[in-house]
Amino acid sequence: MDRRSPLGEFLTARRARLSPEGVGLPRYGERRRVPGLRREELAMLAGVSVGYYTRLEQGQSLNASAEVLDAIATALRLTTAEREHLHVLSTRTGHRSGPAAPHEEHASAELRTLLAAMGRVPALVVGRRNDVLAWNRAGHALLAGHTDLASPDDPDTRPNLSRLVFLDAHTRALHRDWPAKARAVVGNLRILTARNPEDARLAALVGELAIRSPEFAALWAGHTVEPCGRDVYDLAHPVVGDLTVTQQTFHVPQEPHQSLVTFTVEPGSASSTALAVLQQACGIGGGHG
Repeated sequence: MDRRSPLGEFLTARRARLSPEGVGLPRYGERRRVPGLRREELAMLAGVSVGYYTRLEQGQSLNASAEVLDAIATALRLTTAEREHLHVLSTRTGHRSGPAAPHEEHASAELRTLLAAMGRVPALVVGRRNDVLAWNRAGHALLAGHTDLASPDDPDTRPNLSRLVFLDAHTRALHRDWPAKARAVVGNLRILTARNPEDARLAALVGELAIRSPEFAALWAGHTVEPCGRDVYDLAHPVVGDLTVTQQTFHVPQEPHQSLVTFTVEPGSASSTALAVLQQACGIGGGHG
Protein backbone atom coordinates (compact mmCIF):
# COMPACT_ATOMS: atom_id res chain seq x y z
CA MET A 1 0.00 0.00 0.00
CA ASP A 2 1.11 3.55 -0.70
CA ARG A 3 1.63 4.94 2.80
CA ARG A 4 1.49 8.46 1.39
CA SER A 5 -2.15 7.97 0.39
CA PRO A 6 -4.65 9.06 3.07
CA LEU A 7 -7.35 7.26 1.10
CA GLY A 8 -5.42 3.99 1.16
CA GLU A 9 -4.63 4.34 4.85
CA PHE A 10 -8.28 4.99 5.68
CA LEU A 11 -9.54 2.02 3.63
CA THR A 12 -6.97 -0.29 5.17
CA ALA A 13 -7.81 0.83 8.72
CA ARG A 14 -11.52 0.35 8.16
CA ARG A 15 -11.00 -3.03 6.48
CA ALA A 16 -8.93 -4.16 9.47
CA ARG A 17 -11.76 -3.60 11.94
CA LEU A 18 -14.11 -6.05 10.19
CA SER A 19 -14.07 -9.83 10.51
CA PRO A 20 -15.36 -12.37 7.98
CA GLU A 21 -17.87 -13.63 10.54
CA GLY A 22 -19.07 -10.10 11.20
CA VAL A 23 -20.04 -9.54 7.56
CA GLY A 24 -21.44 -13.00 6.95
CA LEU A 25 -18.47 -14.59 5.19
CA PRO A 26 -16.91 -17.96 6.00
CA ARG A 27 -13.42 -17.92 7.49
CA TYR A 28 -10.99 -20.05 5.50
CA GLY A 29 -7.93 -21.10 7.44
CA GLU A 30 -6.82 -20.10 10.90
CA ARG A 31 -3.81 -18.04 9.91
CA ARG A 32 -4.43 -14.73 8.17
CA ARG A 33 -1.64 -12.36 7.23
CA VAL A 34 -3.70 -9.24 7.83
CA PRO A 35 -6.22 -8.30 10.53
CA GLY A 36 -9.82 -8.05 9.45
CA LEU A 37 -11.01 -8.65 5.91
CA ARG A 38 -8.73 -9.45 3.02
CA ARG A 39 -8.82 -7.19 -0.02
CA GLU A 40 -10.52 -9.88 -2.11
CA GLU A 41 -13.22 -10.31 0.53
CA LEU A 42 -13.93 -6.60 0.66
CA ALA A 43 -13.93 -6.36 -3.13
CA MET A 44 -16.46 -9.19 -3.36
CA LEU A 45 -18.74 -7.51 -0.84
CA ALA A 46 -18.52 -4.21 -2.73
CA GLY A 47 -19.02 -5.81 -6.14
CA VAL A 48 -15.75 -4.56 -7.65
CA SER A 49 -12.74 -6.42 -8.97
CA VAL A 50 -9.88 -7.23 -6.63
CA GLY A 51 -7.46 -5.47 -8.95
CA TYR A 52 -9.51 -2.28 -8.98
CA TYR A 53 -9.90 -2.22 -5.22
CA THR A 54 -6.19 -2.88 -4.75
CA ARG A 55 -5.31 0.03 -7.04
CA LEU A 56 -7.73 2.23 -5.10
CA GLU A 57 -6.02 1.41 -1.79
CA GLN A 58 -2.64 2.06 -3.37
CA GLY A 59 -3.70 5.43 -4.72
CA GLN A 60 -3.28 4.32 -8.33
CA SER A 61 -6.94 4.50 -9.34
CA LEU A 62 -8.23 8.05 -9.44
CA ASN A 63 -11.69 9.55 -9.82
CA ALA A 64 -13.66 6.61 -8.48
CA SER A 65 -17.35 7.07 -9.13
CA ALA A 66 -19.72 7.98 -6.34
CA GLU A 67 -21.52 4.68 -6.88
CA VAL A 68 -18.34 2.65 -6.41
CA LEU A 69 -17.39 4.62 -3.31
CA ASP A 70 -20.86 4.12 -1.84
CA ALA A 71 -20.63 0.39 -2.53
CA ILE A 72 -17.28 0.23 -0.75
CA ALA A 73 -18.63 2.35 2.12
CA THR A 74 -21.54 -0.04 2.52
CA ALA A 75 -19.24 -3.05 2.48
CA LEU A 76 -17.05 -1.41 5.12
CA ARG A 77 -20.13 -0.52 7.16
CA LEU A 78 -19.08 3.11 7.42
CA THR A 79 -21.01 5.66 9.43
CA THR A 80 -22.48 8.69 7.68
CA ALA A 81 -19.48 10.80 8.70
CA GLU A 82 -17.03 8.11 7.57
CA ARG A 83 -18.82 7.77 4.23
CA GLU A 84 -18.53 11.51 3.63
CA HIS A 85 -14.88 11.35 4.67
CA LEU A 86 -14.26 8.60 2.10
CA HIS A 87 -15.71 10.76 -0.66
CA VAL A 88 -13.60 13.75 0.41
CA LEU A 89 -10.41 11.65 0.47
CA SER A 90 -11.19 10.29 -2.98
CA THR A 91 -11.51 13.77 -4.48
CA ARG A 92 -8.19 14.81 -2.89
CA THR A 93 -6.21 11.77 -4.10
CA GLY A 94 -3.92 12.68 -6.96
CA HIS A 95 -4.75 16.38 -6.79
CA ARG A 96 -2.29 17.61 -4.19
CA SER A 97 0.14 20.34 -5.18
CA GLY A 98 2.18 20.20 -1.98
CA PRO A 99 1.88 21.92 1.39
CA ALA A 100 0.98 25.58 1.34
CA ALA A 101 0.32 28.28 3.89
CA PRO A 102 -3.26 29.61 3.56
CA HIS A 103 -3.94 33.23 4.49
CA GLU A 104 -3.89 34.13 8.16
CA GLU A 105 -7.25 33.74 9.86
CA HIS A 106 -9.08 36.35 11.88
CA ALA A 107 -12.54 36.54 13.43
CA SER A 108 -14.61 39.23 11.76
CA ALA A 109 -15.86 42.28 13.61
CA GLU A 110 -19.40 40.94 13.27
CA LEU A 111 -18.47 37.66 14.96
CA ARG A 112 -16.71 39.49 17.77
CA THR A 113 -19.82 41.60 18.30
CA LEU A 114 -21.90 38.43 18.43
CA LEU A 115 -19.58 36.87 21.01
CA ALA A 116 -19.85 39.96 23.21
CA ALA A 117 -23.64 40.07 22.82
CA MET A 118 -23.90 36.45 23.95
CA GLY A 119 -22.65 37.66 27.32
CA ARG A 120 -23.21 34.90 29.85
CA VAL A 121 -23.13 32.09 27.25
CA PRO A 122 -19.55 30.78 26.93
CA ALA A 123 -18.63 30.92 23.25
CA LEU A 124 -15.65 31.05 20.93
CA VAL A 125 -14.79 31.21 17.23
CA VAL A 126 -12.58 28.39 15.96
CA GLY A 127 -10.60 28.38 12.73
CA ARG A 128 -9.57 25.81 10.15
CA ARG A 129 -6.85 24.32 12.39
CA ASN A 130 -8.85 24.41 15.65
CA ASP A 131 -7.17 27.70 16.59
CA VAL A 132 -9.21 29.94 18.90
CA LEU A 133 -9.68 33.09 16.83
CA ALA A 134 -11.80 34.84 19.47
CA TRP A 135 -13.77 34.09 22.63
CA ASN A 136 -15.92 35.99 25.03
CA ARG A 137 -15.01 36.31 28.69
CA ALA A 138 -17.38 33.51 29.67
CA GLY A 139 -15.81 31.11 27.16
CA HIS A 140 -12.33 32.01 28.32
CA ALA A 141 -13.26 31.55 31.98
CA LEU A 142 -14.90 28.18 31.35
CA LEU A 143 -12.22 26.58 29.19
CA ALA A 144 -8.90 28.31 29.69
CA GLY A 145 -8.88 30.86 32.49
CA HIS A 146 -5.21 30.04 33.04
CA THR A 147 -4.34 31.63 29.68
CA ASP A 148 -4.22 35.27 28.62
CA LEU A 149 -7.69 36.56 27.68
CA ALA A 150 -6.18 38.46 24.73
CA SER A 151 -4.11 35.53 23.42
CA PRO A 152 -6.40 34.79 20.42
CA ASP A 153 -5.71 38.27 19.04
CA ASP A 154 -2.12 37.36 18.14
CA PRO A 155 -1.58 34.51 15.60
CA ASP A 156 1.66 33.64 17.40
CA THR A 157 0.02 33.16 20.81
CA ARG A 158 -3.54 32.11 20.09
CA PRO A 159 -4.57 28.82 21.74
CA ASN A 160 -5.21 25.72 19.68
CA LEU A 161 -7.95 23.44 21.02
CA SER A 162 -6.28 20.24 19.80
CA ARG A 163 -2.98 21.23 21.38
CA LEU A 164 -4.70 22.16 24.64
CA VAL A 165 -6.47 18.82 24.93
CA PHE A 166 -3.32 16.76 24.43
CA LEU A 167 -0.53 18.95 25.79
CA ASP A 168 -2.08 21.19 28.45
CA ALA A 169 -2.43 19.78 31.98
CA HIS A 170 -5.26 22.19 32.88
CA THR A 171 -7.40 21.06 29.94
CA ARG A 172 -6.73 17.39 30.67
CA ALA A 173 -7.84 17.89 34.28
CA LEU A 174 -10.87 19.92 33.18
CA HIS A 175 -12.46 16.98 31.33
CA ARG A 176 -13.63 14.18 33.62
CA ASP A 177 -13.77 11.77 30.67
CA TRP A 178 -10.61 12.97 28.97
CA PRO A 179 -10.30 9.89 26.68
CA ALA A 180 -13.72 10.63 25.17
CA LYS A 181 -12.75 14.26 24.58
CA ALA A 182 -9.44 13.17 23.06
CA ARG A 183 -11.18 10.80 20.65
CA ALA A 184 -13.57 13.56 19.59
CA VAL A 185 -10.71 15.97 18.94
CA VAL A 186 -8.80 13.44 16.83
CA GLY A 187 -11.92 12.49 14.90
CA ASN A 188 -12.60 16.12 14.03
CA LEU A 189 -8.94 16.75 13.17
CA ARG A 190 -9.09 13.87 10.66
CA ILE A 191 -11.92 15.66 8.89
CA LEU A 192 -10.05 18.97 8.88
CA THR A 193 -6.90 17.46 7.37
CA ALA A 194 -8.90 15.68 4.66
CA ARG A 195 -10.62 18.92 3.67
CA ASN A 196 -7.41 20.97 3.81
CA PRO A 197 -4.66 18.62 2.55
CA GLU A 198 -2.45 21.48 1.38
CA ASP A 199 -2.42 23.36 4.69
CA ALA A 200 1.20 23.13 5.85
CA ARG A 201 0.45 24.47 9.34
CA LEU A 202 -2.28 21.91 9.86
CA ALA A 203 0.08 19.12 8.79
CA ALA A 204 2.71 20.52 11.15
CA LEU A 205 0.18 20.50 14.02
CA VAL A 206 -0.57 16.83 13.44
CA GLY A 207 3.15 16.06 13.33
CA GLU A 208 3.80 17.97 16.53
CA LEU A 209 1.02 16.20 18.42
CA ALA A 210 2.10 12.79 17.14
CA ILE A 211 5.65 13.40 18.40
CA ARG A 212 4.75 14.97 21.74
CA SER A 213 1.76 12.82 22.69
CA PRO A 214 1.85 9.01 22.43
CA GLU A 215 -1.90 9.05 23.13
CA PHE A 216 -2.52 11.25 20.13
CA ALA A 217 -0.29 9.08 17.94
CA ALA A 218 -2.22 5.95 18.92
CA LEU A 219 -5.60 7.55 18.28
CA TRP A 220 -4.45 9.08 14.99
CA ALA A 221 -3.35 5.66 13.75
CA GLY A 222 -6.92 4.44 14.24
CA HIS A 223 -8.30 6.85 11.59
CA THR A 224 -11.25 7.87 13.75
CA VAL A 225 -13.68 10.17 11.95
CA GLU A 226 -16.03 12.17 14.16
CA PRO A 227 -17.39 15.59 13.19
CA CYS A 228 -18.02 18.24 15.81
CA GLY A 229 -21.70 18.84 16.37
CA ARG A 230 -23.37 18.41 19.72
CA ASP A 231 -21.58 16.82 22.66
CA VAL A 232 -22.17 16.73 26.42
CA TYR A 233 -19.13 16.97 28.69
CA ASP A 234 -18.68 16.63 32.43
CA LEU A 235 -16.16 19.20 33.61
CA ALA A 236 -14.18 19.51 36.84
CA HIS A 237 -13.59 23.24 36.86
CA PRO A 238 -10.78 24.51 39.12
CA VAL A 239 -12.87 27.47 40.33
CA VAL A 240 -16.46 26.20 40.67
CA GLY A 241 -16.12 22.42 40.68
CA ASP A 242 -18.29 19.98 38.74
CA LEU A 243 -20.64 21.03 35.98
CA THR A 244 -22.10 19.47 32.84
CA VAL A 245 -22.13 21.49 29.63
CA THR A 246 -23.58 20.94 26.18
CA GLN A 247 -21.20 21.93 23.41
CA GLN A 248 -22.71 22.89 20.06
CA THR A 249 -20.81 23.81 16.92
CA PHE A 250 -22.25 26.05 14.21
CA HIS A 251 -20.59 26.70 10.87
CA VAL A 252 -20.13 30.33 9.84
CA PRO A 253 -21.61 30.81 6.33
CA GLN A 254 -19.42 33.79 5.48
CA GLU A 255 -16.27 31.95 6.59
CA PRO A 256 -16.62 28.27 5.60
CA HIS A 257 -13.50 27.25 7.54
CA GLN A 258 -14.66 28.87 10.78
CA SER A 259 -17.13 27.69 13.43
CA LEU A 260 -18.96 29.23 16.36
CA VAL A 261 -18.79 26.96 19.42
CA THR A 262 -21.15 27.50 22.36
CA PHE A 263 -21.51 25.90 25.79
CA THR A 264 -24.83 25.82 27.63
CA VAL A 265 -26.13 24.28 30.85
CA GLU A 266 -29.54 23.01 31.86
CA PRO A 267 -31.59 25.86 33.39
CA GLY A 268 -32.11 25.54 37.13
CA SER A 269 -29.51 22.81 37.47
CA ALA A 270 -26.48 22.64 39.74
CA SER A 271 -24.40 23.25 36.62
CA SER A 272 -26.34 26.46 35.98
CA THR A 273 -25.55 27.62 39.50
CA ALA A 274 -21.86 26.74 39.08
CA LEU A 275 -21.66 28.65 35.80
CA ALA A 276 -23.32 31.69 37.38
CA VAL A 277 -20.79 31.60 40.22
CA LEU A 278 -17.95 31.43 37.68
CA GLN A 279 -19.33 34.39 35.78
CA GLN A 280 -19.70 36.39 38.98
CA ALA A 281 -16.12 35.55 39.98
CA CYS A 282 -14.94 36.85 36.61
CA GLY A 283 -17.07 40.00 36.78
CA ILE A 284 -19.30 38.99 33.88
CA GLY A 285 -22.58 40.92 33.83
CA GLY A 286 -25.89 39.91 32.33
CA GLY A 287 -25.61 41.58 28.97
CA HIS A 288 -22.00 41.65 27.87
CA GLY A 289 -19.17 39.09 27.62
